[in-house]
Amino acid sequence: MAWSQNNAKFAVCTVDRVVLLYDEHGERRDKFSTKPADMKYGRKSYMVKGMAFSPDSTKIAIGQTDNIIYVYKIGEDWGDKKVICNKFIQTSAVTCLQWPAEYIIVFGLAEGKVRLANTKTNKSSTIYGTDSYVVSLTTNCSGKGILSGHADGTIVRYFFDDEGSGESQGKLVNHPCPPYALAWATNSIVAAGCDRRIVAYGKEGHVLQTFDYSRDPQEREFTTAVASPGGQSVVLGSYDRLRVLNWSPRRSIWEEAKPKEIANLYTVTALAWKRDGSRLCAGTLCGGVEQFDCCLRRSIYKNKFELTYVGPSQVIVKNLSSGTRVVLKSHYGYEVEEVKILGKERYLVAHTSDTLLLGDLNTNRLSEVAWQGSGGNEKYFFENENVCMIFNAGELTLVEYGSNDTLGSVRTEFMNPHLISVRINERRQRGMEDNKKLAYLVDIKTIAIVDLSCGYNIGTISHESRVDWLELNETGHKLLFRDRKLRLHLYDIESCSKTMILNFCSYVQWVPGSDVLVAQNRNSLCVWYNIDAPERVTMSSIKGDVVGLERGGGKTEVMVTEGVSTVAYTLDEGLIEFGTAIDDGNYTRATAFLETLEMTPETEAMWKTLSKLALEARQLHIAERCFSALGHVAKARFLHETNEIADQGGEGTDFYQVRARLAMLEKNYKLAEMIFLEQNAVEEAMDMYQQLHRWDECIAVAEAKGHPALEKLRRGYYQWLMDTQQEERAGELQESQGDGLAAISLYLKAGLPAKAARLVLTREELLANTELVEHITSALIKGELYERAGDLFEKIRNPQRALECYCKGSAFMKAVELARLAFPVEVVRLEEAWGDHLVQQKQLDAAINHYIEARCSIKAIEAALGARQWKKAIYILDLQDRNIASKYYPRVAQHYASLQEYEIAEELYTKGERTKDAIDMYTQAGRWEQAHKLAMKCMRPEDVSVLYITQAQEMEKQGKYREAERLYVTVEEPDLAITMFKKHKLYDDMIRLVGKHHPDLLSDTHLHLGKELEADGRLQEAEYHYLEAQEWKATVNMYRSNGLWEEAYRVAKAHGGANAHKHVAYLWAKSLGGEAAVRLLNKLGLLEAAIDHAADNCSFEFAFELSRLALKHKTPEIHLRYAMYLEDEGKFEEAEAEFIRAGKPKEAVLMFVHNQDWEAAQRVAEAHDPDSVAEVLVGQARGALEEKDFQKAEGLLLRAQRPGLALNYYKEAGLWSDALRICKDYMPGQLEALQEEYEREATKKGARGMEGLVEQARQWEQAGEYSRAVDCYLKVRDSGSSSLVEKCWMKAAELSIKFLPPQRSLEVVRAVGPQLIAIGKHSAAAELYLNLDLVKEAIDAFIEGEEWNKAKRVAKELDPRYEDYVDQHYKEFLKNQGKVDSLVGVDVMAALDLYVEQGQWDKCIETATKQNYKILHKYVALYATHLIREGGCAQALALYVQHGAPANPQNFNIYKRIFTDMVSSPGTNCAEAYHGWADLRDVLFNLCENLVKSSEANSPSHEEFETMLLIAHYYATRSAAQSIKQLETIAARLSVSLLRHTQLLPADKAFYEAGIAAKAVGWENMAFIFLNRFLDLTDAIEEGTLDALDHSDFQDTDIPFEVPLPAKQHIPEAQREEVRDWVLTVSMDQRLEQVLPRDERGAYEASLLAASTGVRALPCLITGYPILRNKIEFKRPGKAANKDNWNKFLMAIKTSHSPVCQDVLKFISQWCGGLPSTSFSFQ
Repeated sequence: MAWSQNNAKFAVCTVDRVVLLYDEHGERRDKFSTKPADMKYGRKSYMVKGMAFSPDSTKIAIGQTDNIIYVYKIGEDWGDKKVICNKFIQTSAVTCLQWPAEYIIVFGLAEGKVRLANTKTNKSSTIYGTDSYVVSLTTNCSGKGILSGHADGTIVRYFFDDEGSGESQGKLVNHPCPPYALAWATNSIVAAGCDRRIVAYGKEGHVLQTFDYSRDPQEREFTTAVASPGGQSVVLGSYDRLRVLNWSPRRSIWEEAKPKEIANLYTVTALAWKRDGSRLCAGTLCGGVEQFDCCLRRSIYKNKFELTYVGPSQVIVKNLSSGTRVVLKSHYGYEVEEVKILGKERYLVAHTSDTLLLGDLNTNRLSEVAWQGSGGNEKYFFENENVCMIFNAGELTLVEYGSNDTLGSVRTEFMNPHLISVRINERRQRGMEDNKKLAYLVDIKTIAIVDLSCGYNIGTISHESRVDWLELNETGHKLLFRDRKLRLHLYDIESCSKTMILNFCSYVQWVPGSDVLVAQNRNSLCVWYNIDAPERVTMSSIKGDVVGLERGGGKTEVMVTEGVSTVAYTLDEGLIEFGTAIDDGNYTRATAFLETLEMTPETEAMWKTLSKLALEARQLHIAERCFSALGHVAKARFLHETNEIADQGGEGTDFYQVRARLAMLEKNYKLAEMIFLEQNAVEEAMDMYQQLHRWDECIAVAEAKGHPALEKLRRGYYQWLMDTQQEERAGELQESQGDGLAAISLYLKAGLPAKAARLVLTREELLANTELVEHITSALIKGELYERAGDLFEKIRNPQRALECYCKGSAFMKAVELARLAFPVEVVRLEEAWGDHLVQQKQLDAAINHYIEARCSIKAIEAALGARQWKKAIYILDLQDRNIASKYYPRVAQHYASLQEYEIAEELYTKGERTKDAIDMYTQAGRWEQAHKLAMKCMRPEDVSVLYITQAQEMEKQGKYREAERLYVTVEEPDLAITMFKKHKLYDDMIRLVGKHHPDLLSDTHLHLGKELEADGRLQEAEYHYLEAQEWKATVNMYRSNGLWEEAYRVAKAHGGANAHKHVAYLWAKSLGGEAAVRLLNKLGLLEAAIDHAADNCSFEFAFELSRLALKHKTPEIHLRYAMYLEDEGKFEEAEAEFIRAGKPKEAVLMFVHNQDWEAAQRVAEAHDPDSVAEVLVGQARGALEEKDFQKAEGLLLRAQRPGLALNYYKEAGLWSDALRICKDYMPGQLEALQEEYEREATKKGARGMEGLVEQARQWEQAGEYSRAVDCYLKVRDSGSSSLVEKCWMKAAELSIKFLPPQRSLEVVRAVGPQLIAIGKHSAAAELYLNLDLVKEAIDAFIEGEEWNKAKRVAKELDPRYEDYVDQHYKEFLKNQGKVDSLVGVDVMAALDLYVEQGQWDKCIETATKQNYKILHKYVALYATHLIREGGCAQALALYVQHGAPANPQNFNIYKRIFTDMVSSPGTNCAEAYHGWADLRDVLFNLCENLVKSSEANSPSHEEFETMLLIAHYYATRSAAQSIKQLETIAARLSVSLLRHTQLLPADKAFYEAGIAAKAVGWENMAFIFLNRFLDLTDAIEEGTLDALDHSDFQDTDIPFEVPLPAKQHIPEAQREEVRDWVLTVSMDQRLEQVLPRDERGAYEASLLAASTGVRALPCLITGYPILRNKIEFKRPGKAANKDNWNKFLMAIKTSHSPVCQDVLKFISQWCGGLPSTSFSFQ
């Protein structure tokens, strides 16, 4: 099956080998039979295995198993005749076939080859060959690449063009089975076959995904596959089922859609996808074709278009009315987001994520351009059919339909299509391949023109006013634009020239298909038939407005609306035709057309244009005809002759004479000459010049070519000049030939004396000819050429005449130069004359300097003023006498005054003594301050005042009050201004001035104005001023007096505080009275307030009236207020009556009480208010109290049943006993509270109070109230008498113990005890505690008082459990007090710890020494640790020297640290260091001896300490040997022996010391090796690693390689540098062998281990070297010495008596169990 490329046809070939053709709706329209390769085998001898349409859809290729491919031409329409147009015979069966590109068919063969058939050449060729049957063949989406699948599972790829992807070609994949189902999608290759697996491969053949259906019993083998045209989907056919895979760009994987299952479909044998992606057809084993609609979604756009999304990147747009369809597809596979149809429903616009799709539905031209989305802010313009304009963010982008690149983009803010013109190849012209131009506005007045095909700017037009319309002509050579002033301009892009061609242009348009221009100017229609001659315009009168142009049917019409109708004005189609013919280059047609026209200015312009073009194109006959028509007879005749020459010459217009004549016609004679000379036609060139009378060029040619007739020519030329009376030219000729005299006579004859003079001046010999010179000068003077004459006179040294001539000829510069040399006196006169001349010439600027030179000051000043050189004028004036200058200064000043440069003008007026003018200037300019300042300077103040006041009065008369005010104020007369304003009733201005100049009077002024205005009846204005004066009351009174109560009320409310308006309302109501008043007050909502106000103001009658009428409930209140008023007035009886009326008898009682009229009070109370009787009695009692009559008062209060009051009065009077009595008798419940209060008071009063308390307590005690007495005693506090307090507390305790229950007494004692302790009475407190058997508390009291013995005794006697408690506290006490010495007796360990804490180590150790060994060493270890931490390693060692080194494992680290610090410390390699080393040795010996006896014997630690002891012995022995010269070698050997212990020693220090010792005794080989090793170690320390060390020097020795890296350098930098220098020197000498010395064992002499035998020798006790013979053995096994060394050591001791060496021997004796039997003693 196959679909045609144009989507219109669908072909199916069945098993009976007939091709059926269907239309896109599935209706069968046609069919044809295929044929075998050879008829003799019969029609059934083959099967069709492949079928494909050609790209133009007019042919079908059929691949057959009988080794042939036929190509059938089926035509474009149904029913066209079917013919075979190609056949390709092959060597084996065709198995599959594709037709990817025009003329190219690709097919696979059974023998494994993939071949190409070219339908154009009718030949086929092999693309590539394999050995395996081709089972499938497919192409990529673009058709530029093919994939073939083979029976062995191979998949091969081949590209015709890889489109820049860089993907590989050749074998790509080995599929597990034959890939019968093979599809090439956009992002991968999908293959499947009989193994029931679908595999997706990447671009280079790696597996992306596998879909395995091999376990699915429903699934069978996959037979065929097809990819969608967009490559986003793949469909695979199997049995009863179609499986669909869709590519997910987001996840970059294939996703399986729901499979299409169709029962009884059976095997799918063929699949074909329609090119637009909208249909998929499946062919089956049983001959069925199923057609499926492929659509993601479908929508209807504006009821006119159907949009079918057949894939993410493909949309079919169908016009529902016409049925036409367009396939919109993203070539890059991007998802199409939204499709719009714009521009009169002709243009498509769609977006993807990265591109923009555009299309023209009419022409089916589609574009896809890269586009970064901008949120849908683009604006599209479709005015131009060829190009889409897109505006976005100030940028215009142009896209040509059908092109996938943007045509161009420019920045512009002007989006109006009338301000942009694009022309894309609209009228093809000769020699113009690509013509794409754009004109647009850069800014409002600047047009840019861009060549879009090349992408550069070809023109910029800057216009003086705003451009509102522009358009290029169709060829893009001319630009029309119109500005806001309706002026129409034409711009020629090639010549960059701009021409204004029309004013008042209201309409303009190019005629389509031509360069004819139509425009309207008011009532004229203007037509330019030839735009190259813009001045030639055809104008006709019209009555309306042009609305459009219509061209068609051989005529062009301008449509004009005249009123309601539209009239067509027909243009001259012939003239338009002419323009088109010219553009198309058909000049014959243009000529024929022009010959039909009458001669008019337009026709003439056309003939001219045609003549120019014909000449350029060398169509000379046409050019001749043009010039004839134009009446250019000469040109016509000349061309006629030229045509005859061309016709005879044989070469036509290329003949040299023709070319030369054309050059002559263009007046390019040089070119013509060149053409003649190229042909060696010298005579012809000369003839040409002679005919033209161009003798000079003719002679030049003759000279150049050495022509024999040269002289004859020259003579002929001279004769011709004389004949034609060209004396000047003849003179020049004679001059050029060197004949001066002849030349001069000719010049004079020609009336050119100046030329004669020039020649004379250049030739000395001619100057000598006086007569000649005289003749010339006369001629010059006669011709008024005075300057030339002067030059000549000067040259012949006649200065007088020369000067006269120069003056006459106004050549003053030369005259002055000459006068300076010859007549100095004349210079001044000449300068003046020069100045006068320049003034006549109106060159005043230039004249100034000359006048200055001539000292003509007046003239200089006049000139400067005339030239408006003001600064220069001032400069000159400043140099002049004041009398002269004063006349001119005012003129200059006037100039500066006109420029408003008043300061300069003022200065100039002053200089010119015209100060009055300066003042007038300032006055006119309104600059009163400056005027005043100036006037004050030069006038008397009174005159100034008079002047200003007069001026001001003048201004006042003119009504210019502001100006008058300024003048008054300037002379400090503001009062006059105020008066003026007042007089004219301009009160605002008056107030303004008063506020400014008399702020203190402002209020008064306002008030005054207010009164005036009130008097005038101008109440509103008066109100304003009263209020400004803050006299609102005056305003209110004004309105009141005028009966304007409402206004008064308004003002009071606005300005009079909270209650003023109420007062006004009240007065207003009062003025009305009765019902009217009530109504008013109700309206204002102030009735109640008014009643209150009346009462407040004692207007009780008015108040009673108002309340009676409106507010009856207020009456009692008014009675009450009236009663109060009467009371204040002293009218008590009347007041009493009013109080009772008001229902307030109590108030009457209180009134009488207040006045102490007790009887009246009693009377009223009993009559009207029985409740008040008691109050009257109380009041009476108060009176009695005031008179200190307590008895009477008490009686009255008890009558009034107020014992509480009596109690309070007694309390206030401090009569507590009476108070307590009353309380006890009448209020027993409150007795306790009163008692407490009394005690509190007593406490407050201090001693006095305390005594009261004690007294009270005694009373309670006597009364047997012991509990109260105790409480009372306890309340006594410190009042300065501690004895009293103590007594009271003791008394309380005593009473409680004696009389109160045990629980209570316990509480009291517990309360009293701490208080006694607090005041330092510890013993008393303890006794109290003991009374109640509180032993612990008693002990604590003694401890608190530091009475330790008593505390111990109590503990011992009463409760031994507390003995430890006391001891513990005692220790704490001693510790805290720091009484360590006392503490020792009590708690030694605590005391020691305290010593440690206090840092008293010596005391601590001293005390510990007196304790046992273990305690001592605990503190020794602590002290040693402390010392080591402080860096005192030597002191730590001394400590162990003194106290011995116990074998405690916890001390091992201390010993090791002491050892490490000692061996690392500097300055130990000397005799002086012996005692340090000896101490270390002795301590380690002591330790080892102790270790032998301990549990640590023979442990690794023991062995380590034994090694350390040996090292310490070597160091001590070395220091001892260093003190004696003869033991130098022994010391060196010891240093060398120590190297075998570098795992415990700092390696760098050890090697340094060994090397230096070896060097000192002359063992240079060893010294070199050791020091070299030392340097390597220092480098390793710097780098922090030993990895780089070379151990080759120390192979077969017992010096260890694996040693710890020292943390720091042990040798100072200076010593390291010395070693470095020495090693370098030695290594440069190369005199040393870099090997260690060896002994008889063949081993390194200091090595204990012989590498060859593995035997280990004993080290010598004196040198550390191995003992090979002469061994001296000691009692302790393993200890020996070399006899020679031993004797040497003994001899040294004998000779030197060295105590340190003796000490070494003594140690050896101890260590080794005695010395060998020699006669040596230590005495």
